[in-house]
Amino acid sequence: MKALALEFKEFLLKGSVVMLAVAFIIATVFAEVVKAFVTDIITPIIALIFAKPDFSALSFTINSSHFLYGDLINVVITFVSTAAAVFFFVVKPYVAFQARHATEDTTIKTCPECLTEIPAQATRCSACTAQQPPLVTQTPFG
Repeated sequence: MKALALEFKEFLLKGSVVMLAVAFIIATVFAEVVKAFVTDIITPIIALIFAKPDFSALSFTINSSHFLYGDLINVVITFVSTAAAVFFFVVKPYVAFQARHATEDTTIKTCPECLTEIPAQATRCSACTAQQPPLVTQTPFG
C-alpha cells in the first residue's frame, strides 16, 4: 500500500501533471478575462451598431415552440472573441518565439542520392556509397 502511495505521489509531482494544472488554472482565468472583454467592450460596440446590448432576449415562435436564438448569438460572439484573443495573444507569439529559437541540427545532413541521414562530416554515404560534397563552413565574413 505504501508503494502505491509513493507511486501516486511521484505521478502527481511529475512536471507534466503540474504544468497541466497550471495551464488549466491560467486558461480558466483567461476565459474570465475574455468574457469580461466581450461583455464590457465588444457588446457595447455591437449595441451601437444594432441598438441592442444583449441578444439573449431575441427569439421567435413557430407552432408554440419558442426558439431562443439570441443566446446562441451571444455565445458565438464570445467564442469568436476568445478564439481571436488566443490566436493573437498566445499562438502567434508562441510560433514567433519558436521560430526565433529554433536551431538547425548541423551534425547531420541528408544524402542527395538516397535521402539517408548521415553525419555532416561524412565524405561518402553509408547506405548508397555516393560521394558527398565537402562540408562547407561559413566564415564570419562570408
